[in-house]
Amino acid sequence: MHQPNSGSARGALSCGATGVGVILAGSGRSSAHAPEGLPTLGPIDTYPQAMDSAVPAPAPPAATVDEVIARMRSIDAALPASDGVACFNRMYLEVTIGVSQKVAQGSFGDPALMSHLDVVFANLYFGAVDALSGPPSVLPVAWQPLLAARSTPGIEPIQFALAGMNAHINHDLPLAVVTTCTDLSISPYDGCLHDDYQKVDALLDMSEQSVRESFEPPDVVVVDQHVAAVANVVGNWSINAARDVAWNTALALWDVRDHQMATQLLTGALARTVAMASRGLLVVV
Repeated sequence: MHQPNSGSARGALSCGATGVGVILAGSGRSSAHAPEGLPTLGPIDTYPQAMDSAVPAPAPPAATVDEVIARMRSIDAALPASDGVACFNRMYLEVTIGVSQKVAQGSFGDPALMSHLDVVFANLYFGAVDALSGPPSVLPVAWQPLLAARSTPGIEPIQFALAGMNAHINHDLPLAVVTTCTDLSISPYDGCLHDDYQKVDALLDMSEQSVRESFEPPDVVVVDQHVAAVANVVGNWSINAARDVAWNTALALWDVRDHQMATQLLTGALARTVAMASRGLLVVV
């Protein structure tokens, strides 16, 4: 019986693995920032990181889905394939292209709303990437674990990918939903927003499945200890479960949007909780 060595399993973990992707959403140049008055939180993580890690050049916020896709491609070109941000970015790009195609095909009840959400959402990610050009103290708290660990040896691409999903879905997506509703003078309780939000889940199901299959290819009969340990780390994280939680968080943020202290407490706790989950995904095993 063929017994693949550890290299065969790990080789499938390449950041360029096919069919991987992550969430979608976000829009508007002026909507790329978190709600005004949120607390500034300092660094919470320290990882051994290679010196002189590549940093994509900062850019203005995207205003259209086409600009979002172009910015993701420029980030991909600026980073080595093994970079943790590059792993997430490549997957995110694939899903964003899929959402753009769905918009063009008329698959959403309100395509203009979904395009706006796509841009707002993406700009939150781009803001995190742009923060790499500054001191560690300006890194968004929810993104700090991934941004700090992106060059750490021993962390597999699937771990980087899920940590990016975790930060972007569990933290950024609720903020993007609230910002989009504010921008367009609508409520998350009205219209077809939630139905369209759920339609994206099918794209994400395929992406998540591809990520996991790339980690555990079907011809692997004997999995080495390292691969088994990584599988155990990432095994309990689910994109759709995260998006369900993100929607409920968006509703909570919407309901307290006129109460500054409640908003500050909720968003601050959200950022730190998401960061803790990412740290759990980014352990070296």
